[in-house]
Amino acid sequence: MPTEAQRLSALLDELSALGTEASSTERGDLDLLGTAELVRRMNAEDQRIADAVAERSAEITAAVDGITERFRRGGRLIYIGAGTAGRIGVLDASECPPTFGTDPSMVIGLIAGGETAIRSAVENAEDDDHAAGESLRELQLTERDTVVGISASGRTPYVIGGLEYARGIGALTVAIASNADSAIGAVADIAVEIVTGPEFISGSTRLKSGTAQKLVVNMLTTLSMINLGKTYHGVMVDLLATNEKLHARSIRTVTELTGADVAQASSALAAADGSVKLAILLLTTGAEPDAARAALVDADGILRVAIAALTH
Repeated sequence: MPTEAQRLSALLDELSALGTEASSTERGDLDLLGTAELVRRMNAEDQRIADAVAERSAEITAAVDGITERFRRGGRLIYIGAGTAGRIGVLDASECPPTFGTDPSMVIGLIAGGETAIRSAVENAEDDDHAAGESLRELQLTERDTVVGISASGRTPYVIGGLEYARGIGALTVAIASNADSAIGAVADIAVEIVTGPEFISGSTRLKSGTAQKLVVNMLTTLSMINLGKTYHGVMVDLLATNEKLHARSIRTVTELTGADVAQASSALAAADGSVKLAILLLTTGAEPDAARAALVDADGILRVAIAALTH
């Protein structure tokens, strides 16, 4: 059995092989530079991220299509991650209900260490390779669901264990890592490995790695929601008006997409119980609310299809 010193040496060797942990000789003088030069250099590093994401377009496409297909069967999207990666999953999940009018159970974010870890570090939480599986079991994971594991290093035990459990259930598994040939990529159905290279501050994966992760999860939810008909003419039409700003946005959306005035839009939204999509359908087709609701159901919630059905 290896000693503690031997285990530590093996871990250091493993980390030294990761691009996200590497140090760049170009940044040895950061503490000597003025702020303007620091801004220029950090921005130059960040500009590389979008290109790195674009290189994984095929894998992201496959993930979006898989997620969409499972959503249509009543499945869920569940993110798992530790630290920054976990917070990014929680953030993306929390923004889906107000943006797309989804039930909070449709997209879920799990973070190693639980809710406390959203704001504070929880010691050794990421090293628990059973915790994510236990949480997925409590959520009654099924083969209709998708589990997306996020880890900059690609070796986080919490994420590996969760993905292994999900594959055993038959759920679609997706790995988002910032290193090639990652451990999480090896256990997932789809590996989205965005190679972002050394961080601006060595090892600080909340920077380029975190930005890349945010870009990818933005696409996973946004594009699958577009596929589900949650937008129309590139505008959110399933948003929930949970505050004054969103109520005003609802009225503006209806007026812009139908040509109605504010009074007409407000009246249509009232008849539609606040549903922007239904209000647009009422104003565009002149249909009665019950008929319009039925048309939306028949169209699987896709507004264009419902409009066509009621106008032809």
